[in-house]
Amino acid sequence: MRLPTNAHVAIVDGENFIVMRNSGQPLEPKLGAAEKPDLSATNFSAGVKHQDAGGQQHGRTDLNELAHGAAASEWLNAKAVAGEIDNVLVIADPKTLGEMRRHYHSELEKRLVGEIDKTMSGEPTERIEQVIANA
Repeated sequence: MRLPTNAHVAIVDGENFIVMRNSGQPLEPKLGAAEKPDLSATNFSAGVKHQDAGGQQHGRTDLNELAHGAAASEWLNAKAVAGEIDNVLVIADPKTLGEMRRHYHSELEKRLVGEIDKTMSGEPTERIEQVIANA
């Protein structure tokens, strides 16, 4: 994947949210400047369609995790609308990514350079760079 220089990389799962910047070349990403935005996962309208008893009972759906994904989207939306980010790559586990997509603002969608549906939270930076380069 071509990741523009200075692009933001949002790494999200149901509990973590980290934003990094690419200081490398488009085909050779070099991530740095990690930031952990403070989110208030208050969007509990997230995942309303997942509130079936079976999903909750078997642990397939956690509304707090979905709310966290929605809050991450809201943070990215605010930065996009304010013009503080231009190029964004979102890396998130499939369930979180699906929830995030439901909350993308049109300004954020214009700035998306890609999405990777993979759990990368807690992985070393070199591994994340490798996944981006191979995508």
